[in-house]
Amino acid sequence: MENPPPTIGLLISGGLDSSILLGHLLQQGRTVQPFYVQSGLVWQREELWALKALLIALNDDRLRPLVELEMPLADLYGMHWSITGRDVPDARTADEAVYLPGRNLLLAVKPAIWCRMHGIEELALAVLGSSPFGDATDEFFRQFESLLRTATDGGPRLVRPFGTMSKREVMQLGRSLPLELTFSCINPQRGLHCGVCNKCRERRQAFGLAGMADPTRYAEG
Repeated sequence: MENPPPTIGLLISGGLDSSILLGHLLQQGRTVQPFYVQSGLVWQREELWALKALLIALNDDRLRPLVELEMPLADLYGMHWSITGRDVPDARTADEAVYLPGRNLLLAVKPAIWCRMHGIEELALAVLGSSPFGDATDEFFRQFESLLRTATDGGPRLVRPFGTMSKREVMQLGRSLPLELTFSCINPQRGLHCGVCNKCRERRQAFGLAGMADPTRYAEG
């Protein structure tokens, strides 16, 4: 009998892409160690609640208990809209409007070190090839992985299974998953997706691109 593939870490937010990556890894027979990083951003409560509901719904023996790590950003981001909830980028804004400085660096560093300390050799991130941000490029991840190897005397490999895929292709992979339990809004209202922010627009478009009915409850629209 062949040995099962080794456990892989997964940085997960509970949004569409990282939730679909979780399902994809489980379908491949991987044992997955999920990580959620608490940063204190305005959507954290709803995002984390949705993520925990998703993990319960998947009910897979290969899914390890969620590890929650803390990386508070209020002292760094100050009066940024992601902390205050004011002037949140709406559906009319370009994708660049939702840029959070150093986001992938800040979110991945603690899970990467945790993996190194617990013998997990890979950390997966659901970064798409279409991302417009500098901290989602091949060059960034090459340099970041090199830095991790030096800083931790080894470090996990950073893998991006969706790195060459389009949003439509990723959504197609998630057809059988309970995507109604995912959360990807940056201005939650009454515990729901607001329906009018930049990320809600992106979410609606994602379901449309894949020809799928959108199961999301929106506060508006």
